[in-house]
Amino acid sequence: MTQTPKIDRTVNGNYFEDFKVGEEIVHATPRTITVGDVSVYTALYSGRFAVQSSDAFAQSIGYPRSPIDDTLVFHFVIGKTVPDVSRNAIANLGYAEFRFLAPVYPGDTIASTSEVIGVKQNSSGKNGTVYVRTTGRNQNGEPVLSFARWVMVVKKDLDLPAPEAVIPELDKEISPETLGKALPPLKLTVYDYALAGSPRRWGDYAVGDKIDHVDGQTIEEAEHQMATRLYQNTARVHFNQHRESQERFGRRLVYGGHIISIARSLSFNGLANAFHVLGLNGARHAAPSFAGDTIYAWSEVLDKAELPGRSDAGALRLRTFAVKDRNCADFPGVKEDGSLEDGVVLDMDYWVALPR
Repeated sequence: MTQTPKIDRTVNGNYFEDFKVGEEIVHATPRTITVGDVSVYTALYSGRFAVQSSDAFAQSIGYPRSPIDDTLVFHFVIGKTVPDVSRNAIANLGYAEFRFLAPVYPGDTIASTSEVIGVKQNSSGKNGTVYVRTTGRNQNGEPVLSFARWVMVVKKDLDLPAPEAVIPELDKEISPETLGKALPPLKLTVYDYALAGSPRRWGDYAVGDKIDHVDGQTIEEAEHQMATRLYQNTARVHFNQHRESQERFGRRLVYGGHIISIARSLSFNGLANAFHVLGLNGARHAAPSFAGDTIYAWSEVLDKAELPGRSDAGALRLRTFAVKDRNCADFPGVKEDGSLEDGVVLDMDYWVALPR
């Protein structure tokens, strides 16, 4: 009796040894962003920034309609990359050279590509760090977001020799002169501060200001998984309790971007007019988060900058800490030895735009 050969039609993702420096990866599948996606995103995080909440408000200052929240654009772009880059990741380690390049609106279709820019096997020989540069483009091929990130990925064949280590040189910060491309011409002289929720504009903040965002948000098991599915992020560590019960933590990890969105949403209380994220200098997920954790956040103003060719908007450089199960009245952040205080799960350094 002839047996039919087994054909593997499933995709298990790339392991550390599969990544080659210089390789370009075209990620499936393009995603059209709808107002339904925006509604689900609002239900998950309760974002209240007026420009992203109201077509009428956005149109009053010169947008054709409300742009998609910047962090939601990020989630869709990075979500496309997960099956190829981080399906077999242990952890997403950080970001750099992260720039928003054009506004995205409901009805736009986003697709992602990545270039492998570095690899380094870890000393254990069981895994390694993979560096990629990802670009998200709209249906017209126009870049809307570009960033580098690095992830720790497991090795499948432990007997394979380590590849030559290539660690890319990445900028530690984004120059303010390169920011603002995603801001179209606007009429910020008619920006309604009462409707936006705060009278504070760019000139009302000073370097060194610390802002406790006060509110907390508890992570629900169903919600963090719903969020991650919304972005079509297929990383196993977020979904498969059967598998994760046998791993280090014994339970599913919350996607790091979920914490970024919570922190961004919480920052409305104190930064209500920071209506656009221009880019990230860097971010690190300092500790894992799980369902049941309550996230608080606080921000420090690190710098201020004028945006080239614009007198209507300025940039604030913020360092935002997300902290679990600990309110931020005492601003928990970095210890004297440079390590992070207990409870800090996210340390994010980024630029936002405010009206002047």
